[in-house]
Amino acid sequence: MNTTTLAAPARAAASMSVFERYLTVWVFLCIVVGIALGQMLPVPFQAVGRMEVARVNIPVGLLIWVMIIPMLLKVDFGALHQVKQHWRGIGVTLFVNWAVKPFSMALLGWVFIRHVFAPYLPTEQLDSYVAGLILLAAAPCTAMVFVWSRLTNGDPLFTLSQVALNDTIMVFAFAPIVALLLGLSSITVPWDTLLTSVVLYIVIPVLIAQAWRKALLARGQGAFNATLARIGPWSITALLATLVLLFAFQGEAILKQPLVIAMLAVPILIQVFFNSGLAYWLNRRLGESHRVACPSALIGASNFFELAVAAAISLFGFESGAALATVVGVLIEVPVMLLVVRVVNRSKGWYERTARGAR
Repeated sequence: MNTTTLAAPARAAASMSVFERYLTVWVFLCIVVGIALGQMLPVPFQAVGRMEVARVNIPVGLLIWVMIIPMLLKVDFGALHQVKQHWRGIGVTLFVNWAVKPFSMALLGWVFIRHVFAPYLPTEQLDSYVAGLILLAAAPCTAMVFVWSRLTNGDPLFTLSQVALNDTIMVFAFAPIVALLLGLSSITVPWDTLLTSVVLYIVIPVLIAQAWRKALLARGQGAFNATLARIGPWSITALLATLVLLFAFQGEAILKQPLVIAMLAVPILIQVFFNSGLAYWLNRRLGESHRVACPSALIGASNFFELAVAAAISLFGFESGAALATVVGVLIEVPVMLLVVRVVNRSKGWYERTARGAR
């Protein structure tokens, strides 16, 4: 596959829509609307909550597919052969995403949720909050990293190859890492439910998206790009609808404990800055170019929050602290990542002087 073909999906994904740019605003509106509807119309929302098969909520499952499949459509698993061109940057990405990020979040959850903020949080939800944070950290970013990479002039081939490799690993590693960390945190999770979540929200969407991608590309790059543009709003719309449902169930807890969102945001913020800084520094020490270091750092800082939200609802339910914790990740994703983008852009001169010395 040539360079033009590989770069096109990254360029098509890189324009930031109004929904994406103001995602934090929409999430705040969903909080207000969801809480209001949940208080005014509790019976219909309870009926939606009971629409389950094997602990999978059917309406949410369908919304998650609408969220995830358009994102996975952008991923070209044919780019995996490109990983050898920037093996140092890929090595940093894999190390931070799979050896550091989930474990550092488990530690931060233990420190802040079980200790620092424990007196101010509902005792019965402490385990659930920690579980939600772990689910968030165990799912590396899939789609938005294309946007962040574009904003930093990142290497599109490297960005595409690291996303494809991360998604491949996620199919096999997400469930074992989540189960391990939840077990270490003394949180019991049924393996069958966890594996069902992986099949429903990773394996099946990947297969559907790749079959659809192949059919579209057979009609030409123009047809593929046009479809991406047309279905782009589906993901955000489905995400916002899911959040309205979730906050309809979470409304009572938030009204009783309005600072819970701010407390959950603390470990997430620390992890974003720690992981992005670590990946950026490691790439510099290894002598990678700035165009590789940026997407490598940004994928380590952001999350596949759609998967995390879906898994949290399947494992713990709409009213759980886990579901709320994953939604806090959605709430702060865009403004925090834009701040990280600004930092790596402004430090380019310093980075390149130091990287040349490291070679």
